[in-house]
Amino acid sequence: MIRCIIQDDFPAICNIYNHYVLHTTITFEETAVDIAAMEQRVTKVQQAGLPWLVAEEEGNIVGYAYASPWRERSAYRFSVESSVYLHPERTGNGIGTQLYAALLEQLRTKDIHCVMGGIALPNPASVAISEKFGFRKVAHFQQVGWKQNRWIDVGYWQLLLHTTTSPQP
Repeated sequence: MIRCIIQDDFPAICNIYNHYVLHTTITFEETAVDIAAMEQRVTKVQQAGLPWLVAEEEGNIVGYAYASPWRERSAYRFSVESSVYLHPERTGNGIGTQLYAALLEQLRTKDIHCVMGGIALPNPASVAISEKFGFRKVAHFQQVGWKQNRWIDVGYWQLLLHTTTSPQP
């Protein structure tokens, strides 16, 4: 089941995210995030009018997806960055696809024109799911992050949700 995040989900969300913080280069954070910090992040996303979704199976949170403002300058207000994280034991089961589909569906109902996805490379699974939904690679930055004793590249994939030339009033 895909649904909006609730207060009770924060511990599970932290556990999922902190696995990636502590054991991978998928996120460039290097210190575990506590529940209070995660709650602030979710609140900021929700205050921006953007979705934060969770995937739940048999009462357990197995993944989440959200969109956050792309940049803070006002001209960027129609662009967001998407993120999807799965419990490490639940990857490869279609949960990420379900989350991404639900997230994009919600974004299409808003005044969002462009969705960006930043991917620490290499990451074939994230590239594959992004391209599955029509994202195309638009940038590749070499050696912009240092984690786990190595330089990490970052690529950006972009999806234009609407073909209109200007936002609706």
